[in-house]
Amino acid sequence: MTAQLLASELANLIQESKRKHSDLRQAAEKSLDELKTLRTPSEAQTSEAQTPDTVPDLAQRPNFVNPFIIACGTKNVKFTGIAIVCLQRLIVSRALPRSRLSQVLDALQQATSAGLDVQLKILQALPALLSNYSADVKGQLLVTALNVCFILQSSKNAIVNNTSAATLQQLVVSVFDKVVAEDKSGGDSPTVGEVPVGDSTVPLRAAAMDAHRVFNDICLLTEGQRPEYLRVSGLPQTFGLELIESVLTNHAGIFTTHTEQASILRMRVMPFIISALRGRPNFATSVRLVRILYTLLRRHLSILPSESRDALEILTRLLDQDTSLWKRALCMEVFRGIFSEHALLRRIFMLYDAQEGQKNILKNLTATFVRVSTERPVVIGLGHQSTIPVASASIGASNDQVMLEASGVTGILASSVGSDGHNTGISSQWSVMRVPCIDQLDKTDAPAIPESYVYSLTLSCITSLSEGLAKFILPLTVPSEGRRKRGPKQDAGRDSPAPQVDDSSEKLERSASFKRNPVPVNPLTLESHPLYAEIKVCAAFIDECWPAILATCSTFLYAALDSEYYHSLVRAFQKFAHVAGLLQLATPRDAFLTTLGKAAVPPNVFTACTNYGPVRPPPSPVATEGSGNIFSNARGLLSVDSLVSPSIIGAEKQRQHSMDLSSITLNTRNLLCLRALLNLGIALGPTLSSSWSIVLETLQQADFVMFSSGKAAGRTPLAAKGPDPQAEQEASALLANFNTETRAVETAASRLFESTVDFPNPAFVEIVGAVCNLLEHAEPPSGASSRPQSPPSTAGLRTPSLAPKRVISISAPALAGPNQENQFALSKLGDIASINIERLLAYPPDVSGWTPLTTELINALSSVSNTASVRARAAETLVRILLEEANAVAPQPEGVRGQIQKRLLEAFRDSLVPMQTSDRAVSIAKHAIDVDIHKIVLEGLKSLLENCGESLISGWELTFEIIDTIFIERNLRVEVQQGSPTQRTDILTRAVKLIRPSFASLQLICSDFLPSLPNACFLNLVDTLYKFCTQDDELNVALTTVTFFWAISDFLSAKSETMSITEDMILESEDQALIALAAEPFEKGSGAALWMLLLLRLTSVAADQRLELRNSAIQTLMRIISAYGESLSPEAWSVCMRAVVFTLLSSVEGELRAVDKPSMKDKNKNQDEWKETAIVVLQGVSDLFGSYLGVLAAHRSFSEIWRDLMGHFRTLLDLQILDINAATYSALRDILRRCAEQENPSVGKDSMDLAWELWSHSVPIPRDEKDDKSSDNQKCLVVWVEALLELYGLIHADFSVERVRRMLTLLHEAMQHATPGAYASDIEYVTPLQGKILEVFRMVRTDLEGVPSAMITQVAEFVSLAFAHEGATKGATERRTYVAMSKESMSILQSLVVKNASERDIYETGAFATALSALAKPVTLKYQFKIVTKSVQPWRVATQSALAVLTAALPHLRTMELPREAIQNSWQIIISIANGIISADLAAAAAAAADIMGDQEFDMASFRELRQLIIPALGAEVVLDESRKSYAEGLFRTSIMHAPAPAEAAVIYGNTSGRDATGLSALYKKRNGRTIDVPPTKRSLMSEVCLDELFSLVEARDEEEEEETPTTYVDTGRLHIRLARTVAPYLILRCALTLRGYVADQPLRGRMPQPLSQRKELRCILRRLVALRSEPDAIPDAPNVESETRKHLLRLYPLLVNAVQVAGTAGDEKVLGLIREALDVVGGEFGL
Repeated sequence: MTAQLLASELANLIQESKRKHSDLRQAAEKSLDELKTLRTPSEAQTSEAQTPDTVPDLAQRPNFVNPFIIACGTKNVKFTGIAIVCLQRLIVSRALPRSRLSQVLDALQQATSAGLDVQLKILQALPALLSNYSADVKGQLLVTALNVCFILQSSKNAIVNNTSAATLQQLVVSVFDKVVAEDKSGGDSPTVGEVPVGDSTVPLRAAAMDAHRVFNDICLLTEGQRPEYLRVSGLPQTFGLELIESVLTNHAGIFTTHTEQASILRMRVMPFIISALRGRPNFATSVRLVRILYTLLRRHLSILPSESRDALEILTRLLDQDTSLWKRALCMEVFRGIFSEHALLRRIFMLYDAQEGQKNILKNLTATFVRVSTERPVVIGLGHQSTIPVASASIGASNDQVMLEASGVTGILASSVGSDGHNTGISSQWSVMRVPCIDQLDKTDAPAIPESYVYSLTLSCITSLSEGLAKFILPLTVPSEGRRKRGPKQDAGRDSPAPQVDDSSEKLERSASFKRNPVPVNPLTLESHPLYAEIKVCAAFIDECWPAILATCSTFLYAALDSEYYHSLVRAFQKFAHVAGLLQLATPRDAFLTTLGKAAVPPNVFTACTNYGPVRPPPSPVATEGSGNIFSNARGLLSVDSLVSPSIIGAEKQRQHSMDLSSITLNTRNLLCLRALLNLGIALGPTLSSSWSIVLETLQQADFVMFSSGKAAGRTPLAAKGPDPQAEQEASALLANFNTETRAVETAASRLFESTVDFPNPAFVEIVGAVCNLLEHAEPPSGASSRPQSPPSTAGLRTPSLAPKRVISISAPALAGPNQENQFALSKLGDIASINIERLLAYPPDVSGWTPLTTELINALSSVSNTASVRARAAETLVRILLEEANAVAPQPEGVRGQIQKRLLEAFRDSLVPMQTSDRAVSIAKHAIDVDIHKIVLEGLKSLLENCGESLISGWELTFEIIDTIFIERNLRVEVQQGSPTQRTDILTRAVKLIRPSFASLQLICSDFLPSLPNACFLNLVDTLYKFCTQDDELNVALTTVTFFWAISDFLSAKSETMSITEDMILESEDQALIALAAEPFEKGSGAALWMLLLLRLTSVAADQRLELRNSAIQTLMRIISAYGESLSPEAWSVCMRAVVFTLLSSVEGELRAVDKPSMKDKNKNQDEWKETAIVVLQGVSDLFGSYLGVLAAHRSFSEIWRDLMGHFRTLLDLQILDINAATYSALRDILRRCAEQENPSVGKDSMDLAWELWSHSVPIPRDEKDDKSSDNQKCLVVWVEALLELYGLIHADFSVERVRRMLTLLHEAMQHATPGAYASDIEYVTPLQGKILEVFRMVRTDLEGVPSAMITQVAEFVSLAFAHEGATKGATERRTYVAMSKESMSILQSLVVKNASERDIYETGAFATALSALAKPVTLKYQFKIVTKSVQPWRVATQSALAVLTAALPHLRTMELPREAIQNSWQIIISIANGIISADLAAAAAAAADIMGDQEFDMASFRELRQLIIPALGAEVVLDESRKSYAEGLFRTSIMHAPAPAEAAVIYGNTSGRDATGLSALYKKRNGRTIDVPPTKRSLMSEVCLDELFSLVEARDEEEEEETPTTYVDTGRLHIRLARTVAPYLILRCALTLRGYVADQPLRGRMPQPLSQRKELRCILRRLVALRSEPDAIPDAPNVESETRKHLLRLYPLLVNAVQVAGTAGDEKVLGLIREALDVVGGEFGL
């Protein structure tokens, strides 16, 4: 492409220079020829692919560039443009002959006057020229190239000007690039000259010489002087400064290695900059000067020490004294850059401040920061506390100044700020510049700079300073082992609290450590460290500058900062203090800690809380749950309120008053400072020594303020008034973040105290002492006390300090202050002890801090001068420490564990000793507090047993001693209602509330630690149990104590296999023998004696007047006897039954008789209580007999025991108490069930007879009770029937008919008197009693004569219960419906009848008729029965059962010789069942929800089945005509498909019996027609079935079809005739009704067709009439007409005649045809 371009451009030159410039044309032609000779003639070689190889060869043709050089000299624009394009392409392609470089540069210089395109091409070519020909372009050639740029840089065209400036910078940088390359090549290049440097000269090589000359001339031109080598008359100063900066920035290393260049900096650059800054340069110049100065300070400080010092002083002076905001901003931006590079900062301090005789650059600078930060307080919003910046206007400075001066804020310079509007405070919104001033090179005038920009830069400097110090110092403080992988060996130099591991098993091994806060290494002790010198510099810097830095930070702490700046400031504060602490610079460290503490808890807030007391509103749900409830687990900040008893706190809360919350609350920023302070405590903990008081007192004050303010969140105030939504939003965000910051503070506080685990012992003792010193004690008003103060400030600057500790007077209101502060101190004391519990166990008490810690706690909990909450907290803290010690010592060997456990229990006991002294004179209130403390200690004992009881190997006697401290043995007169044992009057409790805590420990011992008890302690245990059982204050405790007798019994049973109980033991009148034998654990019978002693104690408790206690004692007594049943001998069982069980029964019977007396007060209540007791005894007796019946029956006295037991049962039943009756029969049931389960019957017939006599005595319902809802006897009757079931299974072989009848009578009576029961319904399911009674009927054997009829009769009565007259009208909401029972009874009844259908007795006694009648009732009711069940309806079940019964019974009914009346009665019931099946009251309410179609199908199937059973037997002579007529009438009425007209209703539903042909005369008359379409009945199919049945019964039978029946009936023909004679009138009437309706209604319709259903009915009847051949004897003969089988048509002839006329008129051909057929048949009968 380059070759083609050259050829094209040469051709253009030739063409354009034909007329003139022949020399140019000739030169161009020669060059074109040369270009062509270099290219091969082939097409392939002239392709583009060969061009890159051709062009470089032109460098060997010096004359090739002649036309281009000549063209530039012609000054012709066109020629020059072509030439420059070609030259630029040759330069880029390295095709320019080196020998012609000078002429080419001259040509380029000549072309600079050409147009814009040419000038830009020249500028594009120059960088490539220096790059491609760097070795050749030097000396004058370089000067010429630079001159070309300088010429173009002076162009007025902005594009050319800017491009040439950039190109010039690039060329100058390229010059220095050659120096770098030259230096890398070593000494190969020869020197070309020397330059003076100071008093000597320095030889330079070519590139270095060129760079020296160029840079020196640029400096001269910038200063406004003539250059020495460059041929330039002048250069803009700003551009010159930019060139200098670019060189310094890109090649800083050259100035360090080349002294000639450093000399230029020293001699020209720095003096010029310093002098320029001292003058009044404009903004553009100042920016470039400052940028160069900043670069020199960063990179060339070492070679320009004095000059840099002067520059820094000038910058500091400008910052301090100059009034131009943009100049100060530039200076601060430089300082910000310096402070961000901590290594540079250290070098500056080493060069100046650390050297004697040098000026204190950084110290003065930090002092300047102080003055700058306070000179305009209005701008930064300086005040009493940190505020939120506000964007507002019209805030005058004068008012703020007056306010600040009046407030005592010192060090503030008055300013002349007017009343013009400005923003108040430092915010990232208006206090920063998007582009710093130092980077705004394109500006000629200073931009708008925010007033607070300088202050934001000051904050940035402070932040960067702290960050740099921390990054440098903190890594050096980590122990060397911490930076390596942990090895097995510990740091030998560390004074760790953990002992070295040795072989002694008596030492406690440290099992855990936080390892997060080892003792930090002081970097100043690392003298061998390579950075030790810089470490010393950092320490010296902090020591020199901390007052100014502290003052500056303190100012900003109380200024208006947004959240970002405030957080950065606090972080800087924290890091600076951290570094000072790590370097163990106590004074600056403490000063920063103190200031941070004051920022966390402002003095005015703390003073207000101290003066006005706590502001705690009365407790209410709103106050508790509202937004002020910040610390949910704390009373103040970190005091756990939940650990203090509510009763103790309640008195304190009632004494608290209120005040304005606005001045006594902490806000989120206060908590941020507090968190920073706590983090410093965590980081510097082991090194703080006495300075712990600063951190802890601040934390304590914060806790007090939060307690006083009611835990309310303070709102961070705004810096000024005015509408600033963003400031309001930030304030709201801080308020919303209060909870989060609170949790962060709590976490930091927890970590602070957790970090003490790794402190050395001396450091730990110091913090323990510091926490103990936080405790306040009430003192007389004249007394005074003071606390250690913060270190004094130095350097003449005021160092903020914490307020002195208050002197608390007894006259202070409610002592709320010391109370809360003591709470805090005790809480933290406990936390420290818990965290360091292993230290406290591993070292001697005086070394580990145990002695002062426990002594302080015991004194606090026992001192009556302390408040209730303080004493409670002390007790809780002590208990917690002891519990944690116990847990920690549990894994240790027994030798160590036993001693420590005994020491812990002694501590528990000793904490109670001061409150148990008889001479302790306290008021009632103080006694209540003593009780609360006592309770806390007892609860601690319980917790110790819970956690460490299994590992407790010594001190059990101390445990019982502590438990018994709640009892007082005094001879006090105690009034008891019904008398009590003497011991109870001597044993009192100190307080009711102490019983449960003490009992809890006893409960643990009895449930979990009986195996751990020494044998000698068991009697103590029983004695303690008896004390708790007989005390009258806590019934629940007494009840629970009773159960522990069982636990001891169970434990004893495990130790001894058998119990050798003799009557001699029981006959002893006193318990002394048992006690003496039980006290000897190794004596024979000791366990049995202890067991009997338990029984005797329980027996005495069982006589207690408290219901629950005696019942519990009885139950436990029964359980104990039952548990030992296997190990008791028959003699022992006899003793236990007679001496314990029957004695209990007799005592209960006597008590029940006593409370039943009319004169007894509270009769009902006492009776109910003793009734419950009786039930408990009965349950126990049944369990004993049921469990050990075999053992009891094997004894010779079992019959007597059984008789006595039945006697006790009868006595209890005679009391006529329903619940006792239930319990008695329940016990009997269980005993009988156990008897039935025995493989070998062990209970004789006499015993069973006694049981039957007991059961059959009567229904167990009190006679004087009403049969209503007042008492529910269901349970009693159920267990009574269950007892019968069990008893019947045992005596069924001897169960006579008399017993069956007695049983049925009682069961029927029980059914009648049973109450419905609460929330019970017997519609879908039977009640439990009904189910059990039915179960009896299923079980009773029926193979005895007379039993089936009795059973059937009774079950039939059960079936009828739901459908009695009153039952049919009551709704489903009644409780007793008997519906479910009736349905269940139907199946039982069916089974009984079917099973016994061949028994004559059931027919003769009427049982069969009763059963049919009971089943007929639901069938006939059907939808009239109001109760609708979810399952199968009762009438369906009854229908199925009736069909099953008839199927089984009808054959026997026809064959047996039975009374005529019994047969007729049965047939009447059968016909009622048939009519019930075919009929249904669809107007009833139940029909609305019924499945009509499904029920119809069921009824149709049932009717067909029934018809097969009763036809033709219904025609028998024995059956009454009324029964047959009833059957026919039912068929007639049901066959009516459409509702009749009113005139016909009387005929259908009236008295139709005996209706004959004469009766039809009324139907022959026409009635009034009707046009309404009467809908068919919903059971139309059933109507059709009934109509078919009418035709079927009247139809004549052939002789072949007749069959013989038994002799009881005549042949089937006669049966059929009787039926046909009865049914025929109803059939004729039925057909007449349809024909008459057609004759009356159809004429009114005209030719409109008849309704479909009526038309279908009419056609069906006409067809059946024509087809019917009726029984000849069924219908009487018509007058004057003889007919055999067509008499029915003769009776209907008049209606048929009328109908044929109507049909003919209406044009109904089909009906007309059917009628004509009928008339034809009639005509045939007439002989026509």
